[in-house]
Amino acid sequence: MKKTQVRLLPATRVFEIKGRALITGGTSGIGFEFAQQLAQRGLDLVLVARDENRLSQTAAKIKAKYQVDVEVLPADLLQNTGLTSVKERLLASQKPITVFINNAGAGCYDRLTSKDYAGIRKSAELMALAPMELGGAAAVAMKERGYGLIISTISVAALVPMGAYSAIKAMLKFWSDSLYTELLGTGVHVVSFLPSWVRTEFHARTGVSNSSLPDWIWMNPQEVVAEAIAAAQAGKPTAIPGRKIRVLAFFAKHLPACVLRKVGQKLNKGRR
Repeated sequence: MKKTQVRLLPATRVFEIKGRALITGGTSGIGFEFAQQLAQRGLDLVLVARDENRLSQTAAKIKAKYQVDVEVLPADLLQNTGLTSVKERLLASQKPITVFINNAGAGCYDRLTSKDYAGIRKSAELMALAPMELGGAAAVAMKERGYGLIISTISVAALVPMGAYSAIKAMLKFWSDSLYTELLGTGVHVVSFLPSWVRTEFHARTGVSNSSLPDWIWMNPQEVVAEAIAAAQAGKPTAIPGRKIRVLAFFAKHLPACVLRKVGQKLNKGRR
């Protein structure tokens, strides 16, 4: 079967994406798609993930296909050594990082009514605290240079009360929105990226069935990443891929809280 490149979406180019991108979770799912689409645009890459062998294999594929430089940085963001190594790379002056795709994540289906919050604490560290710390470091280096882009992969679930996962993602969303405001006028652009359910191996790894969710709520990684990049180029602070998902997000912001809670209950039932 003949392979085709992803069609790059047109955008009003308020912000030019260039240089070298560091991507956490860059070997699978949305992170891997960001790697491909940014490499297609000519950006060099730094890929971060835990699996060193998979990192090397992914880097080799991208180098061969797009003829760009690809560094690999094995790191577990739940470990201090891993977090520190990624921060140091974001702050490095040699081969500086101009684009940071803040994408590390995992599923979290722990119940809030529990005596044991170890799982929720771990998820909060991976999907909120570590991204916030890394994004803050990236912002320091980018602000000094007067140029940079930070895209944080959040989730449309951050807009609906659906349990621990949405609560953690809401924390990251408010941080990202706040960072956008803090960096206005510095040349550093921040995008809160809120995809809906995306067909990747992420959901397969969680072991949770999503079969009851409606088909329209699902998108493919090529679509959502292309829309996130287009939003960044257009200087938008938020990217919510998919027209129907944007309608859902609009209602999530304007519906009464009691109605929104019922929506969250229904979506949660669809994931059992």
